[in-house]
Amino acid sequence: MKVSKRVKSLKENLDLKKEYSIEDAVKLLQDSSKVKFVESLDCAIRLGVDPRHADQNIRGTVSLPHGTGKEVKVLVVAKGAKAEEALAAGADFAGFEEYIEKIKEGWADVDVVIASPDTMGELGKLGRILGPRGLMPNPKSGTVTMDVASAVKEVKAGKIEFRVDKTGIVHTTLGKLNFETVQLVDNAKAFVDKINAMKPSASKGTYVKSLYLSSTMGPGIHISKDKL
Repeated sequence: MKVSKRVKSLKENLDLKKEYSIEDAVKLLQDSSKVKFVESLDCAIRLGVDPRHADQNIRGTVSLPHGTGKEVKVLVVAKGAKAEEALAAGADFAGFEEYIEKIKEGWADVDVVIASPDTMGELGKLGRILGPRGLMPNPKSGTVTMDVASAVKEVKAGKIEFRVDKTGIVHTTLGKLNFETVQLVDNAKAFVDKINAMKPSASKGTYVKSLYLSSTMGPGIHISKDKL
């Protein structure tokens, strides 16, 4: 099989069997990025949990110190003055009935949906549309709240939501490779700290089984658990 120059270069500069510190992994991914767009720094953590049990279904949010580098489109489903507050705080879209109808028609051109509690009766009926896209607001993630202005500001500033999948892995994006190395390291450590803080009492044995950092088009680099 023909191997491209980019892949050949990656294999020469990275030892994929070696475990690295977060700092070294970030630097390697930045130095080895040769594509024509700005790659993201992605993270995958395998946890020793059974997501089938509610008390081990890890789900939460974390505010990354330096954001994700991505422009996040936010829809706030709220009525009257609350919709106005959301727009003033930076929401891309805000309103009630008109957006309920648009979503019913299949529209969901946003990254995050925030809702005031008094709209969830109608919005909850749209779970078959919003649920599969990961857009259904949830009190646990702070996306169902009366303080819609603060929620919008947090999301725009770099607050991300994460959830363990059925295989016990949490995937997320931690920023762009054109960030300063220290910024990506800060973001990664903030995320890992949050995951560690959420260890359920029902989880037995090793909690963080493995952690890999990768770029959009790059390889996964194994992070040493001793250096987390």
